[in-house]
Amino acid sequence: MNELPVKPTDFLYMAPLTVLTVVALLLVVIEAFTRGRTRAFLMPLCVVGCLFGALAAVVVARSLSGPVSMFDGMLIADKSSMFLTVLLCAGTAFSALMTPPHQAEYDWESGEYYSMLLLSLCGMVMMAMAGDLVTTFLGLETMSLAVYVLCASRRGSRRSTEGAMKYFLMGAFASAFLIYGIALVYGATGTTDLVLIAERMADKGQEPLMVMAVILLLVSFGFKVAAVPFHMWTPDVYEGAPTPVTGYMAAVVKAAAFAGALRVFGLGLGGDFMPLGHMGWGGAFAVIAAVTMTVGNLAALRQENVKRMLAYSSVSHAGVLLTGLVATGLDPEGPGRAAILFYLAAYGVTTLGSFGLVSWIGSREHERVLVDDWAGLAGRHPGAALAMTLFLLSLAGMPPTAGFFGKFIVFQSAMQVPDNQLLWLVVVGVLNSVISIFYYLRIVMAMYFREPLGEFRPLRSSGITFALVTCALLVLQMGLMPSFWLGMAD
Repeated sequence: MNELPVKPTDFLYMAPLTVLTVVALLLVVIEAFTRGRTRAFLMPLCVVGCLFGALAAVVVARSLSGPVSMFDGMLIADKSSMFLTVLLCAGTAFSALMTPPHQAEYDWESGEYYSMLLLSLCGMVMMAMAGDLVTTFLGLETMSLAVYVLCASRRGSRRSTEGAMKYFLMGAFASAFLIYGIALVYGATGTTDLVLIAERMADKGQEPLMVMAVILLLVSFGFKVAAVPFHMWTPDVYEGAPTPVTGYMAAVVKAAAFAGALRVFGLGLGGDFMPLGHMGWGGAFAVIAAVTMTVGNLAALRQENVKRMLAYSSVSHAGVLLTGLVATGLDPEGPGRAAILFYLAAYGVTTLGSFGLVSWIGSREHERVLVDDWAGLAGRHPGAALAMTLFLLSLAGMPPTAGFFGKFIVFQSAMQVPDNQLLWLVVVGVLNSVISIFYYLRIVMAMYFREPLGEFRPLRSSGITFALVTCALLVLQMGLMPSFWLGMAD
C-alpha cells in the first residue's frame, strides 16, 4: 500500500506558517468590521502574531534532529529555515511598531496595512521553507503582491503611487522570468523538487535547456534582491513608499529574497552543478556581485536624498550577500550559508534602525529626507544622533558593530573557497566598503558639525522608541559578542 503524501506530522512542522496565516486572515476579518479608533488594536495584534510565529519556529527548531520533508517534498523544515522564520517575524514586528506614528503624522492610516504585512510574511516563510520550485514561486508571489499594496499605502502621494506601479510592472516581468525558468528546469530534469533536481542534474549541466533555465532564474532573483543591472526600480520605489514600508522592504523583503535564492541555488543547483562554465552559476553571480557593490556605492556618493542614498546602499549590500551565495554554491560544506544568515540578521536590525530614524525625525511640514535636513541633530537630540551614527557605521562595516562582523565572515567564507577562486571578489568588496564610508559620514558630519536648519519635531511614540533602542542595542551586541549569533546561524 502506497504511503500517503501528507502525514499528520506535516502540520506540526509547518506550525509557524499556520500561525501567521491564521492571524493574517483574522486581521482581514477584523478590519472589515471595524472603523476609526477601534482599529488601534490591529498593530498590537500584528506584533503578537509575529511573536507567536517566531515562538512556533523556535519550538519546531528545537524538536528537529535533521531536515524534515513535508507535503511530499513541497516544504522542508530545517534549522536554517526556522532561523530565517524567526528573523523575518522579528523584522516584521519591528516594522509594525514603527508604523502608527508615521501613519498619524502623514495621514495614511489604513486598516488593511497590518494584514498585508502578515500576508507578505506568510509568503516569505513559505520561501524560507520551500522544497520545490513551485512552492518558491507561490511564496514569492504571495510576498510580492502584498508588498505592492504596501508601497501604495500612502494614497495621497503621487510618489508612492508611482513607485508602487514601477515595482508592480518590473515585478511582473521578474515573475515571468521565474516561471519560465521553472518550466525549463522541469523540461530538463522532469521534476521541480529541489532535492531531486540536485540528484538528476549531474549529467545535464551543459545542456542548453538547463543553461537557459539557470539564466532565467538568475535574472528573476537578481531583480528581487536588487542586484545590478536589475536594480533600477530600487531608488524610485524606496523614495516613493512610506518610510516604514521602505525599511521593511530593505531589510525583511531582501532577507526573504535571499532565503529563496539560498533554497534554489544552494539546495537545488549547488555543488558540482556547473551549467555556465568553470565556476557555473557562481561565476555569473560573482561578476554581478562585484558590479552590484561598485555601482551601488558609486551611485550613493551622488545622492542628496537620504532614502535614495540608503536605497543604493541596499544595492551594494546585496552584492555582499551575493558574495556569500557564490561561496555557498562553490563550497556547499563551507561556512557560506551561516555567513549569509548572520549577515541577514546584522543587516536587518541595522537597516530597520536607520530607516526608523528617518521616519522618526520628520514631520508633515518638513519630512527631512535630505542630508542637509539632518544638520545639527546631535545638539537637539544627542541620543538619536548617536543611534544613527551607530547604524551608519554598521552599514559601512566599521568595528565594533554587527555590520563589521557580518562583512568579515562573508568575505572569510569567500576566502575559504578552494583554489582562491573568489579572492578577487573579496578585494573588490573591501575596496567598496572603504568607498561607502564617505557617503555614510556625510550624514554624521551634518548631525555633529553643522548648525540646525529650523526646529526638529520628531514623532513621539513608545513603539518606535522601543524598536529603535532595541535595534541599536542589537547592533552593538552582535558586534561585541557575535559568537552567540554565529552559533545559531551555523
